[in-house]
Amino acid sequence: MEHIVAIIPARMASSRFPGKPMAPIHGIPMIGHVYLRTQMCKRLSGTYVATCDPEIFQYIYSIGGKAIMTADTHERCSDRTAEALIKIEEDSGRKVDIAVMVQGDEPMVFPEMIRDALNPMIEDKSVMVVNLMAPLKTKNEHEDPNEVKVVVDQNDFALYFSREPIPSRKKGANQIPMYKQVCIMPFRRGALLQFSMLPPTPLEAIESVDMLRLLENGLKVKMVRTDRDTYSVDTLDDLRHVSALMEGDPLLNTYLNVRR
Repeated sequence: MEHIVAIIPARMASSRFPGKPMAPIHGIPMIGHVYLRTQMCKRLSGTYVATCDPEIFQYIYSIGGKAIMTADTHERCSDRTAEALIKIEEDSGRKVDIAVMVQGDEPMVFPEMIRDALNPMIEDKSVMVVNLMAPLKTKNEHEDPNEVKVVVDQNDFALYFSREPIPSRKKGANQIPMYKQVCIMPFRRGALLQFSMLPPTPLEAIESVDMLRLLENGLKVKMVRTDRDTYSVDTLDDLRHVSALMEGDPLLNTYLNVRR
């Protein structure tokens, strides 16, 4: 049976929303929501937060979780995740087969989303990297630079990721599905370590999207659609929006009594 762990990269120094991992949602820091919901996925043998910030590290341990301290020089979440992977293996003495990177700003993650993202890897050993994607529902979402858009080929492999509105709406785009990246990303061990050894690429830097480092080097990223209504948090307005959406969240009551 494959050894699968989730790694949640998080840091306080977000350029768009400094300190956001510890921003409270219903009395629990956002990173707490992500951690507690991620570990509910039964396919995982462990869940870890990878951070360079003592505040996050100490909070995760205060709720009985596991955290890994990483360098504060990483520009990309995937590089931080790769460092954490090596440290997890050193600490546990066990090789990881698949590392599921779950971004620390996805407080509405559901365990079923992680399961669905893993399915292509379980079914096909040649699939090296998977991302979830969800339909873009409004023109505002399509034009929001904080939402990473993705276009796919006929087999649902990513063709390109952009913060710009792709595909174009100019010629009947309502006939073409439009998707945003949802930051739940399983990597096979070798693919994650390969990512970390590759130098940053021009399109990756321009778009500020990790996955473009893989595409620019000829590697494939399998996309899997989710219909879960989830939103990431990039701004204070996003935090308010997500907090309102989580009022009736079915998972919330299962962990509201956690230490805050």
